[in-house]
Amino acid sequence: MMEPVLRIEDKGANPVEGQVVYDLPKLLWNLGMVISAVIFAPLTFNLDAFILFLVLTYFSLLIGHSAGMHRMMIHRSYKCHPAVEKLLIYIGVLVGMSGPYGIIKIHDLRDWAQRKEHCHDFFSHRRGYFQDIWWQLTSRFKFSSPPTVNIEAKYSSDRFYQWLEYTWRFHQLYLAVGLYFLGGWAFIVWGVFVRVSVSIVGHWSITYFCHNPGPGKWRVKNAAVQASNIPGLGLITYGECWHNNHHAFPESARIGIEQGQYDPAWYFIRLLAFLGLAKNIGKPRSLELRDDLQKIS
Repeated sequence: MMEPVLRIEDKGANPVEGQVVYDLPKLLWNLGMVISAVIFAPLTFNLDAFILFLVLTYFSLLIGHSAGMHRMMIHRSYKCHPAVEKLLIYIGVLVGMSGPYGIIKIHDLRDWAQRKEHCHDFFSHRRGYFQDIWWQLTSRFKFSSPPTVNIEAKYSSDRFYQWLEYTWRFHQLYLAVGLYFLGGWAFIVWGVFVRVSVSIVGHWSITYFCHNPGPGKWRVKNAAVQASNIPGLGLITYGECWHNNHHAFPESARIGIEQGQYDPAWYFIRLLAFLGLAKNIGKPRSLELRDDLQKIS
């Protein structure tokens, strides 16, 4: 059974003290995508471009972000052949949210803060939706006493991942060139600007609603933030909407662990395993091994 990944050194760190400050590269990237989408999408709409947008958005988030970056790279809930692993993470980079190291830091700092007894609203998502989405698209949290995120050598010393981290924004240009030859400017607008905008805003929207009170049967003891399950959204969130389950069992490759909880990223991982491309599939630990977990319903 896989153990949870611990990358944070937090001696003397405080998850409450600090301030939200603008992150100029993040602001320019995210708002640039959103504004470009809002302006140009109506001018270039056609059915082919819209279908392209739906397909690229769904499968890049499912394969690259949920199955690749989140469950494999961050939580190590299964293993792949190095070539397959790199392909999944590259598709995750094409989502347009950040590079591999950036994604690890964003996730692990948030998870670390949420599992403390108190944390700042930036991490707990306690503010209103529009305040929170503005923060997540434009800002970062400047800790007064920051923790240290230690990215394991498997990723930090790998030249391919180093290259992706420094160049992740430019890979949209490579994609745009291919899309232009397939369908002109409409494919660029809908395949890059609209796709990246919807992916980023959609990701943080689901994150917001999954970290506010709602249905769930598990409580992580002494954690400031208790995640929620959102029924009915399994198919369109790749299974990420079952976030109460995920907080309880982060080592599990399957997030939709209850009957009727659709989890498309889990189905993809099962397909990889069937093809011999994935192994060491993580499962939820037994409650006897979880003194930090309480079943509440």
